[in-house]
Amino acid sequence: MTMAPRRPLSRLLVALVSAGLSLAAGAQDNVRLPDLGSSANALISDQEANDYGAAMLRQMRALDMVVDDPLLDDYINHLGYRLVAASDKPKDHFRFLIVKDPEINAFAAPGGYIAVNSGLIQITRSESELAGVIAHEIGHITQNHLQRAFEASKKDAPLMALVLLGAIAAGSSAHSGDAAGAILMGGQGALMQKQINFTRKDEIEADRVGIQTLARAGFDPNAMAAFFERMEDTLRTGSGGDGVPALLQDHPVTTERISDAKERAGALIAMQKERPSGNTIDPKQWAQSTAPIAYVRNPTDLLPATSAADDADTYALMRERVRVLAGDPLRLTTYYSANLPHHGFDTLANRYGYALALTRSGSGAKAISVLQPLLASHPDNQVLRLALADAELQDGQRTRALSAYAALNDESPRNAAITLAYAKALIIDKPSKAQAAQAAALLRPATATSEDPDIFRTYARANEMAGYDARAGEAYADASYLSGRPFDALEQLKRLLKRDDLDYYARARIQARIAELTPLVLELRKRKVQTEDNPDRGQQ
Repeated sequence: MTMAPRRPLSRLLVALVSAGLSLAAGAQDNVRLPDLGSSANALISDQEANDYGAAMLRQMRALDMVVDDPLLDDYINHLGYRLVAASDKPKDHFRFLIVKDPEINAFAAPGGYIAVNSGLIQITRSESELAGVIAHEIGHITQNHLQRAFEASKKDAPLMALVLLGAIAAGSSAHSGDAAGAILMGGQGALMQKQINFTRKDEIEADRVGIQTLARAGFDPNAMAAFFERMEDTLRTGSGGDGVPALLQDHPVTTERISDAKERAGALIAMQKERPSGNTIDPKQWAQSTAPIAYVRNPTDLLPATSAADDADTYALMRERVRVLAGDPLRLTTYYSANLPHHGFDTLANRYGYALALTRSGSGAKAISVLQPLLASHPDNQVLRLALADAELQDGQRTRALSAYAALNDESPRNAAITLAYAKALIIDKPSKAQAAQAAALLRPATATSEDPDIFRTYARANEMAGYDARAGEAYADASYLSGRPFDALEQLKRLLKRDDLDYYARARIQARIAELTPLVLELRKRKVQTEDNPDRGQQ
């Protein structure tokens, strides 16, 4: 894992952050950015767009706006890349995340970052509906709608759509008042998309491209129209104003648009019926259109082996996991227990959600009693087995939980959710140095690919307990950086560099990271961008 971007953020990037901050504070008329030309493609490079998206994500984490959970992260990115592989640009960079926001919304950001609000996931009724929303957002990116919007902007800052990051930075300022809360309540996706202001033509084009992507990826092409139609129905019941879902405010739905989506979906379904059944993947065509994947010689190995029923179960379990992790666990225990006696509510997924809420609210023993019958009928379900191990750990049954984590890890040694849970269990209750070293060894591979601050924090604690202080210091700095605290990260690295027990390789790594971060924090200070860890905050 390289802590900072492959190169420091450009002056353009930081200028945009500063511009967004000023706008969020109400100084829109005073913003003056350099004349960057009229070409949208020349305005920001692919690397700058990726850097911006990554910076946005780090700032959102600083405000606890992201549902950082390895299990959900793996699910939403697996779903997203299944769609990307079926899109017109399967080699482009994408990153999918879940936002801790009850608003029914989703949005696309530069660099291929696509965010789905927890509120939207909770009201979907099938994986195809969720996939339909994501496919629509992918369509905005693959059809270059962001660039078109930037090009069409008449403001001084053609990238005004990027105001979101500045608003988030404002929310982390010591003088921001209720800025962060306003973003959360108003829906950060709404802010982003209102600034982008996609045209009706863009929305229809994203629908058409998204429906095609949806069908190619094996989902129900009718799902997108069905979901938006259901959202539109909420308006017919008399809701209006604040009651309008943010998704409809940002993605206006008309009868014509729904009809067009249904017609296109029907045509795609008819075409699918005429195609030959079975495996039709052509390895040569695959190699030409898709980025190479290490160690995969035969692309047919990537075909899903699970049944439709398994996919439906996984989706439903993840939907309830989102509900619990983004909500109040104690309140949700009441929600589940009150509704389970009702007809149609007593399902595998809702039982799982109930158990998860119980564990997170401190009732591990009761969660175990809920999960055991579920596992009796689904003994091989790793999600349920992981939940049971978590409940056992919460209930004080550490030895039993460790045994369960070890078995799960043997089956799936690269599963980040299992690895993180196992490592955390190893380093609680005054662990031995051997256990701490084992936890560090478990997590080390994950740090090469993960951007989850919790993985780095746990890795740091494990190394610290094992006596690897220098390695722990590097990991703590990584966690700070990924959590949107670049000033803290830089200071930690500078202190770490003063140690006299560093070997050549550790010293070289630390020096390289300091060199990457220094220009960023200097520019942030120069432009007086306020973040919680900025030592200059509050100074005029």
